[in-house]
Amino acid sequence: MAETYDVIIIGSGPGGYIAAVRSAQLGLKTAIVEREHLGGICLNWGCIPTKALLRSAEIKHYADHAEEYGLKIDGTVSVDAAAVVDRSRKVSGRLNGGVSFLMKKNKVDVIWGEAKITRAAKNGQPAEVAVAKTSKKAMEPQPPAPKEALGEGTYKAKHVILATGARPRVLPGIEPDGQLIWTYFEAMVPKEIPKSLIVMGSGAIGIEFASFYRTMGAEVTVVELLPQILSVEDAEIAKIARRQLEKQGIKFHVEAKVAKVEKGAGQVTAHVELKGGKVEKITADRLISAVGVEGNIENLGLDALGVKTERGTVVVDGFGRTDVPGIYAIGDVAGPPMLAHKAEHEGVICVEKIANVPGVHAFDKTRIPGCTYCHPQVASVGLTEEKAKELGRDVRVGRFQFGANGKAIALGEDQGLVKTIFDRKTGELLGAHMVGAEVTELIQGFVVAMNLETTEEDLMHTIFPHPTLSEMMKESVLDAYGRTLNA
Repeated sequence: MAETYDVIIIGSGPGGYIAAVRSAQLGLKTAIVEREHLGGICLNWGCIPTKALLRSAEIKHYADHAEEYGLKIDGTVSVDAAAVVDRSRKVSGRLNGGVSFLMKKNKVDVIWGEAKITRAAKNGQPAEVAVAKTSKKAMEPQPPAPKEALGEGTYKAKHVILATGARPRVLPGIEPDGQLIWTYFEAMVPKEIPKSLIVMGSGAIGIEFASFYRTMGAEVTVVELLPQILSVEDAEIAKIARRQLEKQGIKFHVEAKVAKVEKGAGQVTAHVELKGGKVEKITADRLISAVGVEGNIENLGLDALGVKTERGTVVVDGFGRTDVPGIYAIGDVAGPPMLAHKAEHEGVICVEKIANVPGVHAFDKTRIPGCTYCHPQVASVGLTEEKAKELGRDVRVGRFQFGANGKAIALGEDQGLVKTIFDRKTGELLGAHMVGAEVTELIQGFVVAMNLETTEEDLMHTIFPHPTLSEMMKESVLDAYGRTLNA
């Protein structure tokens, strides 16, 4: 007889495993199905290992500029690619074990294999989920499944949550081969640092890898289809980020596309079609395709069940509900923004709605922070200046430069900007945008402010510690109202 659960979650990435923990906390009998590795892409091949790589790059950057801090390093700083990658993989491995611990702690059953929903819940009967042996080949050896993990078979649940994530988008004719043309998977485990590199796409993934490889010594060229790099960011912030990245030696071609790729002996030549139609050939050791991701919606039984999908993702409401009762979707598979922290929060809201927790609010995508961990860092929340004006909002805009902040100067990080956007009539904080050192840590202050519906007056009367980078946040608010004190 098939095991029956209140909730079965397919996929154990940030959305899936957090949803499983919260579901168990609420007293629901919960299981999670995973085909490859606990923690999903983010923990194993995304957010976490890339930050470990970027930390190594950051240390090298400071070592290269040691004399600016009154220090002397005899000789050059060399890069041991194998050691850098090994550290990154160990960080992921440690956290992978942490997810396994959380499943045990919260008494969540782990079912090892590949899932397909064969029947939706109907007329009081639970949904059925068939789990088969995984057909996906892992990128590297995986730890053995927990001894208590379940396996192939049929399982039943009142509610099924899809948290299957996404994978790199592939462009016809520029398919990754794992050798000369990479996705982010191969870019995270290089056997050596290439001398030259083409990055196709300037979103967060593309820019982070461009920053990492440039710091590690590669000559880097970024090709972007749109007029602006980091297209989701405020135009002013993106312009500053581009200028700083160019100073480091990264070359950009915007309003351009890779029309064709030719493979040679250990090199790849990209035919880059520039604005106006001119084609420039760029040869490099490797090419990273970072042109976005698409949801993992195949082989889940969605078409047969009538689950609506759109542009490669599952269509859901603010609680993660699909148009088929009892079937939900969260995280990347449920559409943009494709961010781990969005997936986590979406998962919590979804299971709390399932459990009828009082006061659960629909998911508000306007208050999701976005972060890019290049050098300099970029972070934002809410509306850009352009979007606010497009929506007809009468705005006040405040700015504060890193060069006027004592802590930034002391850190040797005096290039950057904090920008805030307010509604002129109500004082509502509509958006905050930052570029510079540690802004990925600072942005949460503005996220909290927006969540609490804080006005400019509240922020002006908040005491920020001195000397800190966070003082720039207050100064930006003051500047929006003509009251800045340190510039």
